[in-house]
Amino acid sequence: MKIYTGYGDDGHTQLLGGQRVRKNDLRVSVCGTLDELNAVLGVVASRQIPTVLAPRIQAIQSDLFKFGSTVAAIGAESKMDLPAVTEADRQRLEEEIDDMEGHLTALKNFLLPGGSEAAATMHLARAVCRRTERLLVELASEHHDFDQEILFKYLNRLGDWCFVAARLVNRELGVEEPLWRGTDA
Repeated sequence: MKIYTGYGDDGHTQLLGGQRVRKNDLRVSVCGTLDELNAVLGVVASRQIPTVLAPRIQAIQSDLFKFGSTVAAIGAESKMDLPAVTEADRQRLEEEIDDMEGHLTALKNFLLPGGSEAAATMHLARAVCRRTERLLVELASEHHDFDQEILFKYLNRLGDWCFVAARLVNRELGVEEPLWRGTDA
């Protein structure tokens, strides 16, 4: 199978179900930011991180593929039986957040994204996740038949997960978290 097809050379792409749309369609934008988030998480996983995070990141990356297939199927003529993000996936994120927070001190200041390279990259993943959330809200406003409350919950929790994971990475590497000091910085 060739990696290139030429089908997208005119600024269109094909969604699941065969529908061709412009590459600036919101469904394509959401799928693109999910892909970007997945890639940033892959960069995090390639860095020095606590061993416990690697399989967790891979599970999230798999969830993001499921998420993307749900978005890419919006508007398809026939309903396809696709793997989907579930309440159990969201709950897993919450359990992992609780576990990671059990190893951290309580926050008393806002944090600046940074510290170690892996933590800074995890903060980048958090920012991409939040952008994906905003695009998903816009997509739901445009496609009123899009009823996927679980995706909103999952993304919101994933942003929290990335924040806490960045803190855990810095702690495990012995890197001080950069605190925001307000106007007296």
